[in-house]
Amino acid sequence: MQTIIEKLNENLKVVYRQSLDADKKLDELQQQGHGKFKALFTEDAGFTFEAKRFKPYVLDVAADVEALSKAEQIDEQKLAFVVKKLQHLLQLLATFK
Repeated sequence: MQTIIEKLNENLKVVYRQSLDADKKLDELQQQGHGKFKALFTEDAGFTFEAKRFKPYVLDVAADVEALSKAEQIDEQKLAFVVKKLQHLLQLLATFK
């Protein structure tokens, strides 16, 4: 179980760094009059809120990983949900490179 949490935290560190860079790009695009969108992800991505920047989504996944780490046993359904959200973040961040 600890190995799974460690891997998730490693991926979160990568996503966090990439999200800071991507958010800067989004800020620049918005200042140029671009980036007229309501949210980065659609409802089917698994997030329960809408945001125009990556950082809130990263913090949401971090909270999920934190909850998983405090559980005595990992709920496989919750784990799959967290991995799905992390995967969505990684895929979208890859487009900002």
